[in-house]
Amino acid sequence: MKIPEQFSNLITIAGSAGTVLAVVLITAAGCVSPGMQTQSNAGAYFNRGDAEIAKGDWDGAIADCTKAIELSPDYSNAYDGRGCAKRQKGDLDGAIADFTKAIELKTDGADRAVFYNNRAVAKQDKRDLDGAIADLTKSIELQPDNAQAYKNRGFAKRLKGDLDGVIADSTKAIELQPDFPVAYQYRGFAKEAKGDLDGAIADFTKAIELKPDGADSAVFYNNRSYAKEAKGDLDGANADQVKADEVYAEAERVTAEAKRASGELDRDIANYTKAIELKPDDAIAYFNRGVAEQAIGDLDRAIADFTKAVELAPRFETAYLQRGYAKKAKGDLAGANADFAKVNEVRAGLGLNAYPFPKKASSLSK
Repeated sequence: MKIPEQFSNLITIAGSAGTVLAVVLITAAGCVSPGMQTQSNAGAYFNRGDAEIAKGDWDGAIADCTKAIELSPDYSNAYDGRGCAKRQKGDLDGAIADFTKAIELKTDGADRAVFYNNRAVAKQDKRDLDGAIADLTKSIELQPDNAQAYKNRGFAKRLKGDLDGVIADSTKAIELQPDFPVAYQYRGFAKEAKGDLDGAIADFTKAIELKPDGADSAVFYNNRSYAKEAKGDLDGANADQVKADEVYAEAERVTAEAKRASGELDRDIANYTKAIELKPDDAIAYFNRGVAEQAIGDLDRAIADFTKAVELAPRFETAYLQRGYAKKAKGDLAGANADFAKVNEVRAGLGLNAYPFPKKASSLSK
């Protein structure tokens, strides 16, 4: 199963037969006991929910995983899948409850390690960093060769300011998975914060080599630009920012074209509009609608929705971040700088490290 970018920190479990796009409940030619048939039916609903997660249909996934649970109350993977979808909708307490139930039902094995990882991501979203680190440590104990769990724990330690812990966990993730660009990125962040600018640049460069295209690569170029600027290499910093803009613009164009062709963006906007009608104070719905509007190039509407999101949730750092990118795309560099500064103001208020934005968006070539 292809894991969407929204689940970069989550680990999903595909059905044993892969994803199934429709629920097909077929009775075999021979006799099938009622218990076996119920289990099969539950699996079919879970598989469809799994496919809906891959497509970003969170409501559909929740409905189908719930049906699977009704048919088979001990179905740990269905609780996990529903938890993943709830997290994407912003229901963090509901997600944590589902992941906890999955952990209770699965007492050992790789699946239990996955459930701990996924609960950790939801706890991190709630800023329960100690709880997240504890869950990731448990996940690693159960599955010590899981590079993703080490990377995730390193990120949680970064949020706590434990730079040595970030370096140790990122290094372990790289040992387990040498082609893991984000692990190099996280280690680069920590090295930069500790003043090891050459080490940071080397790690960001390796991340770029491993992933030279796409939105992630644009971030890596941006990170390396900041480190070069800190070293006084202004020409190198500006060159990396130009490249970051080029790579990001191309990635956005490709993604938007694919989503527009499939009608996905229009469906997303319609769904989030309906969610806002039902719950007008839902900051996450405004944010998600803004992301879809930004993807189709409707920057004014996107900025308006991001603005509404931060009005409803003044510490919604990602909404400030996306609004900054939208303003930058419109050429409002002063507004972009102000939003990027606000991101780090919010993070400072939460006791979190600053993001390494370039000093001024105006230094970027348009």
